[in-house]
Amino acid sequence: MDSITQIALGATVGYAVMGSKVGRKAAVYGAILGTLPDLDVLIPYGGDIENFTYHRGFSHSFLVHTLVSPIFAWLFCRLHPFTQPNFVRWIGMVFAVLVTHAVIDGLTVYGTQVLWGLSEYPFAYSIFFIIDPLYTLPLLVPTVMYMLPRISPNRMRSITFLGLSLSVVYMLWATAVKQYIDTINHHALTSLGIDDSVYVSTPAPLTTLLWRSVVVEDDAYYEIYTSIFDSVHDVSITRYPTQPELLESISNTWPVQRLQWFTKGLYSVRQIEEEVILTDLRMGVEGNYVFAFAVGQIDSDSVILGDLRQIENRPSFSGLPLILHRIVDPSVQISPTP
Repeated sequence: MDSITQIALGATVGYAVMGSKVGRKAAVYGAILGTLPDLDVLIPYGGDIENFTYHRGFSHSFLVHTLVSPIFAWLFCRLHPFTQPNFVRWIGMVFAVLVTHAVIDGLTVYGTQVLWGLSEYPFAYSIFFIIDPLYTLPLLVPTVMYMLPRISPNRMRSITFLGLSLSVVYMLWATAVKQYIDTINHHALTSLGIDDSVYVSTPAPLTTLLWRSVVVEDDAYYEIYTSIFDSVHDVSITRYPTQPELLESISNTWPVQRLQWFTKGLYSVRQIEEEVILTDLRMGVEGNYVFAFAVGQIDSDSVILGDLRQIENRPSFSGLPLILHRIVDPSVQISPTP
């Protein structure tokens, strides 16, 4: 999730656990801890593909969180000696903030290695777009309230409980909607004879009322838009070609295999001029994907390994009004014509 959400979540969880002991400082510590896991983006892992696939690794691991929680708890006890009897509670606060950060990240489509140290598998159950105001707002309100003077501890505790409760309710709502969308999509794809074994669904930008899904077959992939108001026949499905055969001569190389693994097979391959581009289809929209890499170079009649750089592509929200219109009108066409 975005940094504001993680700060607000960390502050709210921190205050919920330790607010009765250290007051507003618990929210400050929670906000700081809530940002720490994402600082791994500052680590150079050796290349664009490494940076892409190692992000949300060790810093998001439950195992690492378990190991570092007592260390931070000791530090907080040093800062607040009168809370030494609450050492275990400090551990619980640190662990809760770090783990909820990783869990919320795992509820987006990117992939989070929560079992790093035991497994590098990037877990993802996408029920949130990376920015979701309806999830963030209930957490942001108490975060702002912690900074205001003359707010009684009782009122802050009530607001904290309400904010966390609303965020959980919204999480349950998004989970239920995802199940519904997946069911509708399955029926729509089956009716067209499309194999949905390689499939992902994720909310459209800023809303859980419209979902974008992707299916990949051998020589094609499909971009799908489904509103919670759609029937099976209203689902928007657009087919695009992909050329996986371009990877044949470099299929045994680590960069290609790493990307295939990390994207869970949800990628496209195409030739652009003299380069072979592998694109992660999970993030972005058709024609404006966030992550694409030059994995191959055309050399005479063969393909050799490319320079492996990430193709620069700034996300655009210019189509947001169209996306919002599609929620209520299935005739709106979001996907560009192939």
